[in-house]
Amino acid sequence: MTFQPVFNHKRPVLIAGPCSAETEEQVLAAARGLQQQGIDLFRAGIWKPRTRPGAFEGIGTQGLKWLKRVKLETGIPVTTEVANAQHVYDCLKFGIDVLWIGARTTVNPFSIQEIADALEGTDIPVLVKNPVNPDYKLWVGAFERLYKAGLRRVAAVHRGFSSYGDSKYRNIPRWQMAIDLMQEFPGLEVICDISHICGRRDILAETAQKAYDLNFDGLMVEVHPSPDQAWSDAAQQLTPDGFGDLIQSLVRRAVTNNDPDFLARMENCRTEIDDIDEEIITLIAQRMQLVREVGAIKKDKNVTVLQPERFRALREALKRRGEKNELSPEFIALFLEAIHQESISQQEQIINDNPVGQPAPSDLWIKD
Repeated sequence: MTFQPVFNHKRPVLIAGPCSAETEEQVLAAARGLQQQGIDLFRAGIWKPRTRPGAFEGIGTQGLKWLKRVKLETGIPVTTEVANAQHVYDCLKFGIDVLWIGARTTVNPFSIQEIADALEGTDIPVLVKNPVNPDYKLWVGAFERLYKAGLRRVAAVHRGFSSYGDSKYRNIPRWQMAIDLMQEFPGLEVICDISHICGRRDILAETAQKAYDLNFDGLMVEVHPSPDQAWSDAAQQLTPDGFGDLIQSLVRRAVTNNDPDFLARMENCRTEIDDIDEEIITLIAQRMQLVREVGAIKKDKNVTVLQPERFRALREALKRRGEKNELSPEFIALFLEAIHQESISQQEQIINDNPVGQPAPSDLWIKD
């Protein structure tokens, strides 16, 4: 799949506006406040899929008139979220410039196909947010369905993933999935929705800088004239002035540098990294050999693979070592999860007489 740019290769792309269109006055106030901030696209949710009934689910089709007025008064193109074919038809009728597909819709191939069918024969740009769960193939599948419908001006929006447990983020970023998308589809613009990743305005700046440092094409930010009075997602929204301050605080770095000293130093560092990576793989392979020996011992003595005390001790030990070596708790957790899953597979293959490399009969999360 080869996609055409939605934003004509402009960087950084800035998309901003309220989480929800609440009143015509609120929408226009937000747009007027953002007019001087140089944004490329004004966003506002008209239909809002909410987790539980009773929450504000959007103003509906009348909000499209407000977006049309925003475009006429400010000249800023406008976008809103669509979740079904009727939403698409309504947006096309009112001349909405760009559509976006939300995370709760991306997770459902039937909904994506319905939207793709409704868009067939049009050339309207579409932004696709990642699904709520970290399923890379599901995200790519959404692009494939739109591509088969003839849509070429498509971009991605990374907004993080739902998770269970405590985190400073509303939605865990899992940056690697967006990076994988950039690598697989080099021409695809990828925007970072920092508002939905953070869920709180006090960490928006650090997350935006992280997105810039990872070479995202731009940002999507929720902006409201009176954030604390917002009807939805109040804690993560900024004022127009706050948005301007955020953008001014960010450092946009070059993708590369052709200075000979830079290139030589980078090559030296990367050579050392490659050598260390080879050592790491060798050590992990040696560890897994010991894991298989442990599995054989358990099999001989008819002992279960599950060893809760061992896992708890290992988790605490790795946490302490990570802190001592200035490694983030998030990295240590991901590292332990990967090691843990492979250990499970290796031992279950031994205990259940499966050849190493074949799928194990269980995917329980247990430890040697």
